[in-house]
Amino acid sequence: MSSSVSPLAPKTVPDMPVIAGVRLATAEAGIRYKNRTDVLLAVMDKGTAVAGVFTKSKCPSAPVEWCRAKLKGGKARALVVNSGNANAFTGKTGRASTALTAKIAAKAVGCSESEIFLASTGVIGEPLDATKFDGVLGRLAETAAPGDYLAAAKAIMTTDTFPKVATATVKLGKAKVTINGMAKGAGMIAPDMATMLSFIFTDAPIAPAALQALLKSGVDDTFNAVTIDGDTSTSDTLLAFATGAAAEHGAPKISRASDPRLKAFVKAFNQVLANLAEQVARDGEGARKLVEITVEGAKTKASARKIAMSIANSPLVKTAIAGEDANWGRVVMAVGKAGEPADRDKLSISFNGIRVARSGARDPSYDEAQVSEAMKAPEIAIRVSLGLGKGRDRVMTCDLTKEYVAINGDYRS
Repeated sequence: MSSSVSPLAPKTVPDMPVIAGVRLATAEAGIRYKNRTDVLLAVMDKGTAVAGVFTKSKCPSAPVEWCRAKLKGGKARALVVNSGNANAFTGKTGRASTALTAKIAAKAVGCSESEIFLASTGVIGEPLDATKFDGVLGRLAETAAPGDYLAAAKAIMTTDTFPKVATATVKLGKAKVTINGMAKGAGMIAPDMATMLSFIFTDAPIAPAALQALLKSGVDDTFNAVTIDGDTSTSDTLLAFATGAAAEHGAPKISRASDPRLKAFVKAFNQVLANLAEQVARDGEGARKLVEITVEGAKTKASARKIAMSIANSPLVKTAIAGEDANWGRVVMAVGKAGEPADRDKLSISFNGIRVARSGARDPSYDEAQVSEAMKAPEIAIRVSLGLGKGRDRVMTCDLTKEYVAINGDYRS
């Protein structure tokens, strides 16, 4: 956790309403950090539905494997998250740690170990001493209360400079339902499912299968459209919990993701995901510029996504932005290396609404001073027009600064 807040951090933090059926508590377990909270316990009412998407890394963490296995049950009573240690690449010891953590949590909450979900973030390769949760989780279960999502978000931070929370309220049937979310992540960010760690809670009565479908669809244009450094984490976990408490106030029980009554809910749900994903981009390690990359005129949306990610993950593009240099030649390079259909002589590029390249060459009206002034803005929009079709996509990233190197050079120190 950095002592200096990113200059791109949101100017305001939303008031996070209570969600019936969810109680939260945090504590200092001494996993790695000193004098700060590093463990979160979320307790859910019986019958809470759960859904999840996880990293596609071939070297997943022990908690990821645990959650994948338990997700089949579709029900959750508790979530335990620790920061400071990812419990990844820890072999049999790591699997034993997850089992012990779940056992301690299940006893504390009074439920089956199959209803416990786990997530860990921090250093890879270091054994996690799960005995440190003994006693701590029991106290948290006793003190857990509806409410403080900001404190919960702070407890799961690593190199993050600010806690990331988002909320939305929407009508479902005759009832008002709430969606609250939190996320952590600032580096090792190139999600291939969801992102880093993120947790969504709602009181909507949605069955596990429907919730799973909504979550899987929702990440495509939110968390999966964000990259910081092109590195997909071993621990990426996004879990959604639906307590169903709003059914008591007239919300219909939803069994299918295609239910037309979900239209407004889906929009709000995806807005929460998008909000959190953008906050992750704003908190990229060492970031000073938030960068939005839009590719249009591609053969397909998938092609546009690959080209946009090629630009977003290019160290040369990102360092040029850090230096406030509208180096459109680097964007051309990133388009060309993406391996997707592109025609040099149809290519156009703009920075913050100023076209710098057109029809395969520098724009005739190019003004270096004008563009240089535009590049001083904290938010940079790069638009690439391919002129080949109707495919369009958008991704978020940030610049690459010397501070990123400093943070990661000292990460285990």
